Amino acid sequence: MKLLAGKHVLDFATPKVMGVINVTPDSFSDGGRFLSPEDALRQAAAMIDAGADIVDVGGESTRPGAEDASLQLELDRIMPVVEGIVGRFDTPVSIDTSKPDVMRAAVAVGASIINDVFALRRDGAIDTAASLAVPVCLMHMQGTPRSMQESPEYSVLPDEVIDFLADRIAACVAGGIHRELLLVDPGFGFGKNDRHNLEILAKLDRFADLGLPLLVGLSRKRTLGHLTGKPAEQRVAAGVAVAVIAVQNGANIVRTHDVAETIDALKVVDAIRQYG
Repeated sequence: MKLLAGKHVLDFATPKVMGVINVTPDSFSDGGRFLSPEDALRQAAAMIDAGADIVDVGGESTRPGAEDASLQLELDRIMPVVEGIVGRFDTPVSIDTSKPDVMRAAVAVGASIINDVFALRRDGAIDTAASLAVPVCLMHMQGTPRSMQESPEYSVLPDEVIDFLADRIAACVAGGIHRELLLVDPGFGFGKNDRHNLEILAKLDRFADLGLPLLVGLSRKRTLGHLTGKPAEQRVAAGVAVAVIAVQNGANIVRTHDVAETIDALKVVDAIRQYG
């Protein structure tokens, strides 16, 4: 399985690592650390030097209870960073946004992947993505960032998440997006409690039925804090553990704040696979 992202070909014969850069003051783990373009670019350089296959840039927090950022504010945050990474490095840039105008602006300066927590459900998003013809990651979320952690409920997991993603895939294809440009993300922590997250992770191999590359993001999330009793910045080992489990259960891309540690762990996984 491969994915064409601009001039880059991502070959999922081996898992890929996506480094996270939140250009926000309020993201749950690194909010405020990379708010200036200079700090964000230094972090991008460090991630790329550590071996990141993709850098994911976001300018609007999607933590539980987060407020929406205005269009102009989001553009002001992300555009210098996207332009800086594209201008200095030969690494695909993913833009973490749900706003069609941000998608267009970021792709115009070189972003080659759209990562949308709303799975292109906002007005005009499907048409915009179809016109841009770049890969799009469709994520499952129950509710919205403001409300998603207010008593989320499911009857059958992971079936409900898979069914939602299958419906979004169908809507995107009907809207003119080529199926080979789509990826899926079960949305760990987005309208899911600890039990939901762990059950989905344990049954992640079921997402192979969708026939698309699978992206997962559990890095430093609240569930890991509940399991370990540690704050976000001390959840690196727990994040590496779930990254390994996710890849063993079928994940193709791991989205993480801790690139170097995750890459080391996945090198070991890949080496062991050769003897399986």
